[in-house]
Amino acid sequence: MPRRPSGDTAIGQRIRDRRELLQWSVRHAADRAGVAPSTWSRIEHGHISADNRFTLASIAEALRCPVTDLTGLPQCPIDREKAETGGAVYETVRATIEADLDYPPIAPPAPYAALSRELDLVCDLRARCQYTAAAHRLPALIRGLHSAAYGADRERALRGLILAAYTASFVIRYTGHPGSACLIADRTRQAAEMLEHPVMSGLAAFSRAHAAAGMALYPRTLQIAERAVCELRRHAREPEAPELLGQLLMTQAYALYGIGRTDDALEPVAEARAIAERTGESPALRLMFGPTNINFWRISMEADGEDPSRAVDIARRTRPHLVESTSRQVAFYLDTGRALVRLGQDAEALRMLLTAERLAPQRMRAPLVTETVRGLLERARRGGTGWTELRGLCERIGVGS
Repeated sequence: MPRRPSGDTAIGQRIRDRRELLQWSVRHAADRAGVAPSTWSRIEHGHISADNRFTLASIAEALRCPVTDLTGLPQCPIDREKAETGGAVYETVRATIEADLDYPPIAPPAPYAALSRELDLVCDLRARCQYTAAAHRLPALIRGLHSAAYGADRERALRGLILAAYTASFVIRYTGHPGSACLIADRTRQAAEMLEHPVMSGLAAFSRAHAAAGMALYPRTLQIAERAVCELRRHAREPEAPELLGQLLMTQAYALYGIGRTDDALEPVAEARAIAERTGESPALRLMFGPTNINFWRISMEADGEDPSRAVDIARRTRPHLVESTSRQVAFYLDTGRALVRLGQDAEALRMLLTAERLAPQRMRAPLVTETVRGLLERARRGGTGWTELRGLCERIGVGS
């Protein structure tokens, strides 16, 4: 009988449990996923870390379940900090559901100047990976913007609501609730439809595409991004439009990688790079678009691609500090670290992971990160390097030793 997964169950074991519940052979399941049976078997037994986003998406589709069934959702709160975070996440989701623009608010509109300052603060907290602090402030902000959308500052409030929901979607995703992130991202579409502004409609699409990618729904991500690119090209001279168009093009390329159409991704990457040469490193819409961010996207794609050495080559030519966003810098170190693990360069990979932990400890509890660390731990037991530092990292992020 398959074992019931515990809070620290390896992803490979969850895959095995799900396959055995379906009473499928390894060969049958692997054929459905387009994965070699030997690779599937090695993933189940922990000989290969199950931290490749694209492979996990194929396995989940083959097993007819969401990726989160394999990676695991956050555990029930075991300390005050986790309980506080969980409560803030719940209140943010609830506030977003209640901020339905088809219905008038209960509270009177608040002064928009105060809401604008609060929005800037919350966006800054998200960029610095202070997710719990952002989640605590988001419910009141979202409710306030909902009320303001029915007042004299309607247009500014609708723009603010798009930015707030976009930020909330990221926060909720990175606190371990990708399904709720999709729900929140959809609120941006409603506000954008009421505002009727092409750039903000594009930002709403970017938010929804990013949330869909977080659920490994790459075909859906591609649909959203492609339509948004076509619509925004007609308004490419609007302020902030070039940077957003570049981000949407990279989202399109990432989704193409996710469904195995890597050659088709070359064209949107080239177009985005041409835009970045004109914009430089830009803070527009807090997207931090520019040549460095394009490298971040490419590293993320190649880290899970057929040749992770490409990711490492790009990383060695990238200066992450040029992007003033802790969130994006952390993604750089985590993705480069995963690529290095795939290449067997464990000591350098561990340095990358420790740098990411120093910048954003909360991001280290993401399932793919803990799976990477678990793989490093297994190799270290067999004579790898960095045992002391690795054991400390495992203890801090809850990977069983």
